[in-house]
Amino acid sequence: MQSPSIRRPTLDDVARHAGVSTATVSRCLSAPDKVRPGLRERVRDAIRTTGYRPHGAARALASKRTNTIGAVIPTLDNAIFAKVAQTLQDELDARGRTLLLASSDYRPEREQSQIENLIVRGIDGLMLTGEQRDPAIYSLLEKRGIRYVNTYVHHPRSRHPTIGFDNVGAMERVVGYLHDLGHRAFAMVGGIAEGNDRAEERIRGTRLALERRALALPAERVLEKPYGIDAGRDALRRLLALPEPPTAIVCGNDVLALGVLLEAQAMGLAVPGALSITGFDDLDLAREIAPGLTTVHAPLLDMGRLAAAYLTADQGDGEAPNRHSELPAELVVRGSTGPAARPA
Repeated sequence: MQSPSIRRPTLDDVARHAGVSTATVSRCLSAPDKVRPGLRERVRDAIRTTGYRPHGAARALASKRTNTIGAVIPTLDNAIFAKVAQTLQDELDARGRTLLLASSDYRPEREQSQIENLIVRGIDGLMLTGEQRDPAIYSLLEKRGIRYVNTYVHHPRSRHPTIGFDNVGAMERVVGYLHDLGHRAFAMVGGIAEGNDRAEERIRGTRLALERRALALPAERVLEKPYGIDAGRDALRRLLALPEPPTAIVCGNDVLALGVLLEAQAMGLAVPGALSITGFDDLDLAREIAPGLTTVHAPLLDMGRLAAAYLTADQGDGEAPNRHSELPAELVVRGSTGPAARPA
């Protein structure tokens, strides 16, 4: 017996469910930035509820686009990149686009290879992480007419579009807060700065903030470490072996900070009594560990949403709107920081 065919949801179904016209649904899919936020969200809810999927082949033929967006992130092991990729995919899915995701493992040559592979597959847009890369990559994207955006950074004077936050300014807030608590002996545990402008900017931001307060950050108190708990543990052991150990350790990401915190606890050091520790990212674990980790909140969900909107906006003849979008990177104070211990 022949099985009954399954009826696919149509544009009319979405319009009926959302209580709008089919023209409004089409506009939400093709030019979401031109639709009021409340109405746009209603249509997206209807798309999710009905299970509607635009006919990719027909749309690609009509628009001469593949309706596919690429993204290259440094690693899939890092929760912050995974969260942005998930948000990007959700937003693209609501717009009838497909996400092709690749990782570079923080290796510039691998990133370039992945970008070239995505271009061959016919992507319409590309989300990248950071801005520091071979100019030839940007030239290739521009020659192919592929819209791209650099995320996790905000460089308003750059010719490349950016969606992210001011990493240097964020460290000013961290250092200022610790300085107000009486700390004068600082150390910085950052990510590997080579090929990673986010890590470099956070280290530089810490130096600049201390210089403005007439405090030095000697080379032996600046450690660049790979992303990992064990790397943070090792960093603390090295810093405590210095003739004058720090009372405040500023970390370039939460994972390194958690490693520093766990090692301090293993060594019997009171946190924050003997040592204050800060991170960057605001991972879920930063709230759950005891004491909670003082950190900088990175607005990952907003970054993913804005990247999707930028990459799917109508190209037109002029420059895309909101070429540079700055997101707030707020300091979140928890229990891992406190007043500097008085000298014995």
